[in-house]
Amino acid sequence: MNIVFGDVDTRANLLPLTFTRPTSALRCGIMTLSEKWQHFLSGSFSHCTIDYLQSSFPLNTEAENLLINPLVFPFEDLVRTIQELEKGSKLVKNDIWIAAHLSSEQLNVYSQNGSLELTSQEYSSEIRHVEFPWNLFQENSDQIKSDYQVLTHGRTSAAAHESSTLLGDHVFIEDGAKVINCSLNSLDGPIYIGKNATVQDGAFIKGPFALCDGATVNMGAKIRDGSTIGPHCKVGGEVNNSIMIGYSNKGHDGFMGNSILGEWCNLGADTNTSNLKNNYSNVRVWSYAANKAIDTQSQFCGLIMGDHSKCGINTMFNTGTVVGVAANIFGGDFPPKLIPSFSWGGSSGFERYRFDKAIDVAEKVMARRKVALKQTDIDILDHINKNTDY
Repeated sequence: MNIVFGDVDTRANLLPLTFTRPTSALRCGIMTLSEKWQHFLSGSFSHCTIDYLQSSFPLNTEAENLLINPLVFPFEDLVRTIQELEKGSKLVKNDIWIAAHLSSEQLNVYSQNGSLELTSQEYSSEIRHVEFPWNLFQENSDQIKSDYQVLTHGRTSAAAHESSTLLGDHVFIEDGAKVINCSLNSLDGPIYIGKNATVQDGAFIKGPFALCDGATVNMGAKIRDGSTIGPHCKVGGEVNNSIMIGYSNKGHDGFMGNSILGEWCNLGADTNTSNLKNNYSNVRVWSYAANKAIDTQSQFCGLIMGDHSKCGINTMFNTGTVVGVAANIFGGDFPPKLIPSFSWGGSSGFERYRFDKAIDVAEKVMARRKVALKQTDIDILDHINKNTDY
């Protein structure tokens, strides 16, 4: 079957994280959303997303297509029901579409306007899904547990160095990882250490926790439960219930809680994120889709930062701050709770970050990880820059 991940009608709620990627490339638990589905379904996989992202995430169309909403978490019974869908029908739960069996013409209609005017089949069991960015860290502990079962089933872990302390029986270490003179506590949830990852001396980690391939936990870090450090990230200081999607750095002391960083971000030394208001009321966060701040229905939400954004040393982010793509933030005091893409400045005000300068920085940052900035990447960033209002 030709399997397509669709987000034409859902991605706006996940901005700024989806400015540079389809929803299927978001990370929750150990894996990305698309990787979860690929463990349950066989076939060719592609993406149906907004036009300016299609060059990097192309769409393959066949006579018959299985369209998947990647924001719904897969499990065996749900997948079996999807595989039995008749052509021209969709599977739904309440107002959420889960999957659809489409002709090429129907897939084309969806790609143009997000329409799925099909015969509906109501799924009888409960589902778990993501709608807003904060749902990613809210679901992260359970998704680490689920992904851990999928990725480690029937396999044997590599060994940690004898200098390390391991509590509990749910630590899995992939080949090539270095786990030296640290403490890993899996009594309340599993800990997954990816290939060629490193946990340095004196780090304290409490599960559920995921350290993905090539990532590093620096010396003396304190990582609380519910956190995922994506591939090739570096993390230090104190972290609680946060996700770093990949290739980003929070290498120094400072607190990050209930937060999400995209790719190629960097938090300067002693950056701190507030994740709880002084009056303990629900956090309100800017929604690009609603064009206003909306209630998260939660007391806890820290920083949501898009790709290629950076902040200087001693930056203080207020509760529920949203930072767009390729912003450069510096200076004392709290910056605004909404920082547009390609912003340059801080609490005293912002100006537009020159596009050529931003691209120059992106090239240098990516080169340090031996990754090239492709023209398709530049085109995506150019689109975001041209469509950002101040």
